Amino acid sequence: MGVDQRSIVTAALVAGLLAGLGVAMPVGPVGTYLVGLTARSSLRIGACAALGIASADGIYAVVAAVAGTALAPLLVPIVDPLRWASVAVLLALAVMGAVKAVRRYRAHRLVAIEQETPMRALTAYLGMLGMTLLNPWTVIYFAALVLGGSGASGTLERIVFVAGAFVASAGWQLLLAGGGALLGRVLTGHVGRLVTTLASSALITVLAIRLLA
Repeated sequence: MGVDQRSIVTAALVAGLLAGLGVAMPVGPVGTYLVGLTARSSLRIGACAALGIASADGIYAVVAAVAGTALAPLLVPIVDPLRWASVAVLLALAVMGAVKAVRRYRAHRLVAIEQETPMRALTAYLGMLGMTLLNPWTVIYFAALVLGGSGASGTLERIVFVAGAFVASAGWQLLLAGGGALLGRVLTGHVGRLVTTLASSALITVLAIRLLA
């Protein structure tokens, strides 16, 4: 690989890393739900959910790298429907989480006896993948990349760009999941679990409503 080719590949990698971090770092409703999910389950479940988010970002990175400006007109008409679908999903999650927390608290069972039905790792992965694919801000972000061009023209550069975006997003989401796991070790009592779940549901609701602003 010559010096020029190496420079092009390096530039594509940097562009991918920045793209991945740019879409992942703002902790919105999806990130908030990820932290709450990990706190209520386990680091393994949270890690699978985090990879689901990163996979969605990777899919949109593929779109940005491969489609270029040709896809931009096709994305614009579906932004509003995706926004409403995302709001509906997030509000449903918030309501279900709050109702479940209140019912669990009113049951007054011992923590050692009361066990939530464990979420499967695949379910966590697919759930967060679907939620992130419906996230309008992810669509808008990568649509902007499409409008401006991804900066990757050759096949190798496109692959490197997508890999960089996925790695950056995965790294950040795993960091959030790790924070959720640490929080879960501290707040394991009935009151703690009730408060954190209701707070998470309230925050997700506020952030979901803000999507319509």
